[in-house]
Amino acid sequence: MPGEVMIEARDLHKRFGETVALDGLDLEAQSGTVLGVLGPNGAGKTTAVRILTTLSKPDGGEARVAGHDVVGDPTAVQRMIGVAAQDATVDEVLTGRQNLVMIGRLSGLSRAEACARATELLAQFGLDDAGDRVAKGYSGGMRRRLDLAAALVTRPPVLFLDEPTTGLDPTSRLRMWELIRSLVADGTTLLLTTQYLDEADELADRIVVVDHGRAIAAGTAHELKRQIGGARLEVTLTEPHPEAAGALAPFAAGAVTASADNLHLRAPVNGHSGLATTVVRALDAAAITVEDAQVHPPSLDDVFLALTGGEQ
Repeated sequence: MPGEVMIEARDLHKRFGETVALDGLDLEAQSGTVLGVLGPNGAGKTTAVRILTTLSKPDGGEARVAGHDVVGDPTAVQRMIGVAAQDATVDEVLTGRQNLVMIGRLSGLSRAEACARATELLAQFGLDDAGDRVAKGYSGGMRRRLDLAAALVTRPPVLFLDEPTTGLDPTSRLRMWELIRSLVADGTTLLLTTQYLDEADELADRIVVVDHGRAIAAGTAHELKRQIGGARLEVTLTEPHPEAAGALAPFAAGAVTASADNLHLRAPVNGHSGLATTVVRALDAAAITVEDAQVHPPSLDDVFLALTGGEQ
């Protein structure tokens, strides 16, 4: 049940020479939920994952996973986690099955237990037909699924996925999303870093936006969208009109902007049902003909651009 804190970081600091990777980062994820960590390249996301998975030590602050301190008791943390890094880490000269059996044996399972678990995971991840093929021949999506399966051999309650769908085709991404949802439905706690805003919107129960090593915003996708304001109105005219911007002004919650050809007008609005229709009628009354009018709710893309200044 959600409620127990399974991932917790407080005031994490980390430097690499003169480079500040983390500058007081706070993170928290409750059991059975997905924490999405967003941020531009170099924001500190991967550094945070490395600290939480005991691969790196912080210069300051503290972090706990499943109740265990990552510095004081790293072995206990390692027993509770699974990790799928940005790049697939499977051994290409082994078959999918051999990879999973090897990891099971290294994790302390008997050979019979490791073989049984490998068969179970190959079926769960749709790899049973490819299980006895050498991994070198796997597609990118198959390798990522095998990598995720490898992270689950010991049934860890906490899973770290560092940009798990980077480079995958749309079909493979959707399949990975389905697998992630099924894991969380079974009670796994998951920290997900991603460059894909739609991915965080789809999967994350809570999102933290990281920039320059610190959290600059946190909340649900809905809460973050609400933080940056309301919706935006977009109007396309059939021909330019000098009074169009002025006619839109009463409906706008900010400045009305126009494209270079003055055919496309945009403005922030406090969106409500029927606003587009009301706008079209008002412009029509002013003898301004409209080709299209739409009200768009804010997206995570808008949130990300507003908070990070458009960095990628």
